[in-house]
Amino acid sequence: MAFEISEAKNQIADMQQTIAGFRRSLDFDALSENIEINESKMAEPGFWDHQEDAQKLIDETNQLKTKHDDFIKLQQGIEDLEVSLELLADDQDPEIISEFESNRDELKKELASYQLKLLLNGKYDHNNAILEIHPGAGGTESQDWGSMLLRMYTRWAESHDFKVETLDYQVGEVAGISSVSLLIQGPDAYGYLRSEKGVHRLVRISPFDSAGRRHTSFASVDVMPELNDDVSIEISPDEIKVDVYRASGAGGQHVNKTSSAVRITHLKTGIVVASQAQRSQLQNRQTAMNMLKSKLYELEEQKKAEEKAQLEGEQLDIGWGSQIRSYVFHPYSMVKDHRTNHETANANGVMDGDLDPFINAYLQWKLSKENPD
Repeated sequence: MAFEISEAKNQIADMQQTIAGFRRSLDFDALSENIEINESKMAEPGFWDHQEDAQKLIDETNQLKTKHDDFIKLQQGIEDLEVSLELLADDQDPEIISEFESNRDELKKELASYQLKLLLNGKYDHNNAILEIHPGAGGTESQDWGSMLLRMYTRWAESHDFKVETLDYQVGEVAGISSVSLLIQGPDAYGYLRSEKGVHRLVRISPFDSAGRRHTSFASVDVMPELNDDVSIEISPDEIKVDVYRASGAGGQHVNKTSSAVRITHLKTGIVVASQAQRSQLQNRQTAMNMLKSKLYELEEQKKAEEKAQLEGEQLDIGWGSQIRSYVFHPYSMVKDHRTNHETANANGVMDGDLDPFINAYLQWKLSKENPD
């Protein structure tokens, strides 16, 4: 196929328009000014007198600088494409065409990634995420579905170079899992994964049914931010019940000889958290308490959202336990998100961790609901 200069020009114009939109969203001049102000504070004598405050300012400045530098990189990418196009207007050298197309495709990916990051503007979007999977009723079918979701999220996290730590793993009776809790560590992990909170529905021919019948299975996914120590949530000892038990790894291996795993029940709400990831009971108790704080924070945020919706006379589209996405393997292949209506026929790709299109669609959908104009 012949290289079309006019088509390439239109593609560059579209990307320039996208970058111009980024500049407006960022308020780029204000962003640059904030970086300068922060760097001036960091150069002041006594900056390290209050180490926690100093570290917060450094972390904030690094985030601002990443946004700034990545934006400059996008602009440079457009300029490089324009130079290549000028050369191609005079001489359509196959090597230059190949380089242009490669750089164009890479820039498109970088634009999509940058747009995704700009949508992460929630209070704790930059935090690590605690993700829990709880199979629904249905025994082996649902527990196997839970293990498939565990693999999907692990694959997604690995593709983003995120670290996945299993906090608690309860094996299923025949196959799969009865529950699992993960800590997913990486930049903006919670901001990305909050899109996954809700009930996930699977339709397939069951590998456990000798008659080869179609089955529908459900599993709920809960996602919370890992909270920093500066978030104050008071939990008194008389509000909780603490149980200890022997920990086991995935599939029941490596059963500890001591009762190092910890389960904490919050008596008022009935929330239960557990940790068996650490070697000592004390460490597991601390991990479980942090998980409980995250759950109580999420519960409080949910109440606020419900109260706000009531005052505004709106019906919440997403509630605790609502179905958010369907995964159909039979009689056809499709994954569809019921909030955004984003769908794909590549169910295998999704199960291999290709979740970014769904995450992007969710963040765009949330943004449109928060800013309807």
